[in-house]
Amino acid sequence: MAEIIDGKAVAAEIVAKVGAYTASIAATVTPGLATVLVGEDPASQVYVASKSRMAKECGFHSVQHTLPADVSQAELTALVEQLNADPAIHGILVQLPLPGTTLSERETIAAIAPEKDVDGLHDINIGRLASGRIEEAFVPCTPKGCMVLIDKVHPEGISGLNAVVIGRSNLVGRPIAALLQHANATVTVAHSRTRDLPALCAKADILIAAIGRPQMVQGDWIKPGATVIDVGINRIPAPEKGEGKTRLVGDVDFAAAKNVAGAITPVPGGVGPMTIAMLMANTLTSACRAAGVDQPQF
Repeated sequence: MAEIIDGKAVAAEIVAKVGAYTASIAATVTPGLATVLVGEDPASQVYVASKSRMAKECGFHSVQHTLPADVSQAELTALVEQLNADPAIHGILVQLPLPGTTLSERETIAAIAPEKDVDGLHDINIGRLASGRIEEAFVPCTPKGCMVLIDKVHPEGISGLNAVVIGRSNLVGRPIAALLQHANATVTVAHSRTRDLPALCAKADILIAAIGRPQMVQGDWIKPGATVIDVGINRIPAPEKGEGKTRLVGDVDFAAAKNVAGAITPVPGGVGPMTIAMLMANTLTSACRAAGVDQPQF
């Protein structure tokens, strides 16, 4: 039976460390996080509220800007530029996806100052990560959280291990592949056109599932003893709970995989909590860089 990797517990450790370090540098700098929400999407409202709440718990200066769904690109960009110029703000998070068809996510992200891009989505931060300049980059929060969980399972390091990443998105697949390579793993990035995916996965000492297909990865795809990191969050019908009810599942068939893997993240409670925790860590890092004080390692 696999070790169940408790993302909630690890995230709580990270947040506690962020809060303690923030208190220790309070005389010099208070980290500031600005969240920008466009429109009234219920899921986005929940995400932004949870990020703002966590920032306050960490002792940050936290501000939220809510804009109507019909805001123009020029108005959104102007707000981002205003936050770029505000010395009290060290991290800017524009909640994605943006509503409608007139707003450009690429243009909006490009407007964020790279040193305040705590989501790690600006082309400059992506380029730094891809070229191995990780200490200078802001790493996207979900991949960074995945690596923390992997380190918990492999404290001796992952040098020489085979890693397979299913999914090649800019949010997860590509950056986690770069991080794994930086840690000297041998990395294969698989995707929808990969041939004989089960056989490829069966060779992985570390398997990252980030493809967005509920329970796609089967138990017999997994190498016995492998570490499985399930990034997927999919809502599927749950008639056993009642008519119209749903439940969350990952990209991995957890019930089958836990009998084969050496360690596995559950959904929910695995990677999800790590994303917000690493956002707090990135914001603290940005504040430390701006103030010229030593930054903690996560």
